[in-house]
Amino acid sequence: MKKNIITGSKLWSIAMITSLLAACSSPATTSTTANAATSTTGTTKTVSVSEQTSVKYADLVSLDADDTNISWSEADSTAIKLNGTTATVTGSGAKATNGSVTISEAGTYVLSGELTDGQIVVNVADKGTVHLVLNGATIHDNDSAAIYIQKAGKAVITLEKGTKNTVSDGKTYVYADATTDEPDAAIFSKADLTFNGAGQLTVTGNYNEGITSKDDLKIISGNIRVKAADDGIKGKDMVAIQAGTITIEAEGDGIKSTNDTDTTKGFVAIAGGTFDIQSGNDGIQAETALVADGGTYNIVTGGGSVNAPAKVEEGPFGGGGGGGWGGGTPPTDMGTPPDGEPPADMPEMPNNSGTNAGANTNGVAASNSANTTATTTTTTTDNNADADTATTATESTSAKALKAGTDLTVNGGTYTIDSMDDSLHSNNNVTVNDGTFNIESGDDGIHADQALTINGGTITIAKSYEGLEGAMITLNDGDVDVTASDDGVNAAGGETETATNPAASTDSVTTATDATTTSNISVTETTGTTSTTDQASQGTAANQQGRGPGGMGGAAASNNEFHINGGSLTVNAGGDGLDSNGSINMTGGTVIVNGPTNSGNGALDYDGTFEISGGYLVAAGSSGMAQGTSDASTQNTIVMTFPATQKAGTLVHVQDSEGNNILTFAPAKDYQTVVVSSPDLAKDGSYVIYSGGTSTGKAVDGLYTDGTYSGGTQVVAFQSTSNVTWVNESGVTTANTGMGGPGGGGQGGFGGGRNRSQSGTTSDSTVTTDSAK
Repeated sequence: MKKNIITGSKLWSIAMITSLLAACSSPATTSTTANAATSTTGTTKTVSVSEQTSVKYADLVSLDADDTNISWSEADSTAIKLNGTTATVTGSGAKATNGSVTISEAGTYVLSGELTDGQIVVNVADKGTVHLVLNGATIHDNDSAAIYIQKAGKAVITLEKGTKNTVSDGKTYVYADATTDEPDAAIFSKADLTFNGAGQLTVTGNYNEGITSKDDLKIISGNIRVKAADDGIKGKDMVAIQAGTITIEAEGDGIKSTNDTDTTKGFVAIAGGTFDIQSGNDGIQAETALVADGGTYNIVTGGGSVNAPAKVEEGPFGGGGGGGWGGGTPPTDMGTPPDGEPPADMPEMPNNSGTNAGANTNGVAASNSANTTATTTTTTTDNNADADTATTATESTSAKALKAGTDLTVNGGTYTIDSMDDSLHSNNNVTVNDGTFNIESGDDGIHADQALTINGGTITIAKSYEGLEGAMITLNDGDVDVTASDDGVNAAGGETETATNPAASTDSVTTATDATTTSNISVTETTGTTSTTDQASQGTAANQQGRGPGGMGGAAASNNEFHINGGSLTVNAGGDGLDSNGSINMTGGTVIVNGPTNSGNGALDYDGTFEISGGYLVAAGSSGMAQGTSDASTQNTIVMTFPATQKAGTLVHVQDSEGNNILTFAPAKDYQTVVVSSPDLAKDGSYVIYSGGTSTGKAVDGLYTDGTYSGGTQVVAFQSTSNVTWVNESGVTTANTGMGGPGGGGQGGFGGGRNRSQSGTTSDSTVTTDSAK
């Protein structure tokens, strides 16, 4: 019979995804009927303010006696001695022919020696368990899988303690005919496959993949090193790792599960272990859920964040910030449909069209479940510099570090990640309960298409395009430090926003989304307090307060929310610091925002409301798009605009009439507006603001909580008369109006500023604002 030769190079079909950005038209509107967005399941959107229960490794994975069995004896096993191109079998159940060994009965088989061009085949008709003990074995097959589990109830490969074992294949496979494409890995199993033991195993998949199971794949222990032309370790129904040391160098994905037809399968669950993964595509990718209880991870994808496609943004008139038509932003939420497909109702853009705002587009990057994504990136060379202003869309391969098709849950572990794409990504929900993260990302640090919940842990995102992104973001606890070239935190996507615009169509355009997973793997369950908002009235208020005179109206608030209930969050942003296409709610915790420095973005940027009832907030940035908290807040806020830009590191100090410290802060970037909200601020208090000077205390992220302040220059003394007081060097003034000139920086352009719900104290005092020229 003539053999059919198939080479190992894969043919990749990469689907182009066009990133369409909204242009000048007003957004579609809903009817004027009040739309209450309530926390429920199966309605328009699940809005949760609370912690989420988490799934763990033990909830998904069960082990039997065979999985953990590493024992064997010569009397109860069959010995297979490999010798070059031949093999000798001592015992029953196996037969050596033409350099290959076929195992046809359940039992224990101990392999040693070297097979230079041959195959170990398991073909057990009665579906029993085959226990292979690699006891210093080297196995290579030039044109097929070196170990091929064709049929068995289960195969268990034990790495004998103190031994080194090697399995490899050739670059070219020989199949029976053109319709055959299996096996395609150096170790390939059609049955459940388990690795255990304390020995070493090196697998080289020269043709395609390193280790593949078409059913469950479990790693109980062992030192396993895989190098693969495509994926390193792949299981269809699950990949479960209890412990071990795993090193992977893969051109494709490092570890992945692939079952996309059964929602109870296709997951990756990790209890612990040590992982060193360098992958061309995703580091660890689950078709459904990805759960990590612990472990130590060093993951580099796509060559690292340095290889991310450049992202630059520019308004159509070339001005910085938010110039151009409509006064700032286009419709603010294009959503994040599954698989990165654009919404069906998205308008078609002409060639060479761009977004009408700079880094302040309030957008959300599209995501997909395949290994191709459309990316828009921002290039910046200095933490004190803002995002460049030109928009380009580029195609790139999915190179995320941790990626889940449904829910991603991290319960602990230590993660060092340098990813070309998102570092943590889910097409549904992300929950971080604990863990230590050091992240450098070429795109988002942590991204969830739906809910992103942080209940604990220490998260340092030293480099990202956007730090945290999700349709609904909740910070309950933990320490989070974000550096982003665009938005530090971006609550966007997940559902279609609503707007009230008399000039636009009254047809309702809504997309129903359920933030809880439809998978039978119940990874995150929302519990606790619900949040209800009157969306219609909220959107109307935003339009009335944020719209400039004349021109086209901007976009109204969406249902996106950012909740801060505890923990600490520090942001250094080139774009918006905290950005929500809907609302922000803060009940506790400490939030420090540095940046932006350009007036086309704001340290705080929300389209609905920002209600604060507890915690400590300080946000320093440019003045052109500055927002404070909302009048409905029960905790008081001061918004100070200086007459000129203050240099990074220049202290801003606020004290009451008795000299008690309210704020001593050294912003990390140049600034002109500072927002501070503290439980110590009184609605009718007297305050003095100073600039410059020194403090004897110790700063944490620029914030001094002890020591003595001295040597500064008094900027203004004033009496607070509202829960949100805007001041400049002349005293109490009005809130920022959000208007600008045609096509310039700031919020300029035709039709006035962005829609946003602004608040502050109104008086006859002179208004001093900064407008980008």
